[in-house]
Amino acid sequence: MPNLASIAALIGDPSRAAMLQALLPGEALTAGELARVAGIGAAAASAQLKALAEAGLIAVHAQGRHRYHRLAGEEVAAALETLIALPQASPRRSWPHGEAFRQGRLCWHHLAGRLGVALHERLSGDQWMEAAPGGWDLTARGEARMAALGVDLPAARRAPRFACDCMDWSERRPHLAGGLGREVTAMMLRRHWLTRVEPGATDTLQRRRLACTPEGARALATEFGMSL
Repeated sequence: MPNLASIAALIGDPSRAAMLQALLPGEALTAGELARVAGIGAAAASAQLKALAEAGLIAVHAQGRHRYHRLAGEEVAAALETLIALPQASPRRSWPHGEAFRQGRLCWHHLAGRLGVALHERLSGDQWMEAAPGGWDLTARGEARMAALGVDLPAARRAPRFACDCMDWSERRPHLAGGLGREVTAMMLRRHWLTRVEPGATDTLQRRRLACTPEGARALATEFGMSL
């Protein structure tokens, strides 16, 4: 089992850090794609990816001639999000990525930014969720409302964690993670309440950016009482 020092050393290498950040949107990428992101050759990329896999930071899926790499899980994504936030921790420093990116984005597979924080506050403050060991569970009211909205609750409950907090790295308040956070976000994207602004962007941060549609703004106000 790798210890904290060895994991910190792995993440601290610029090439490996670039690869991990490229995987934050939740997509699986090939070694060649990750080598280009890190600016290194194929042999070096293979060695770096092997080290990340052995440390349990990434998972590898072989399909035909290709091997696809992704983050090992939501816990790894949350840890990386927290580390990315540390250089901007001083309140005297301005948010460096722009207000549009701060408004809404994907963190792994769940909604983050101001929209994500506001959703968490409404769900926890309006008796949709109640505290449970390790995070949150739905109240009877919340269960009924989520089902009515088309949230895939059985899929959410199959996740390693059903509902938990993830500290938002721009807002310094929690947004909703776990299976419930993933499935609520999937529902909003499926119903076109949210849309991915630049899904094909080369910049990994821009690929994660989300915008609320006019229909979504009305639905969030009606269903969750969120004012945008």
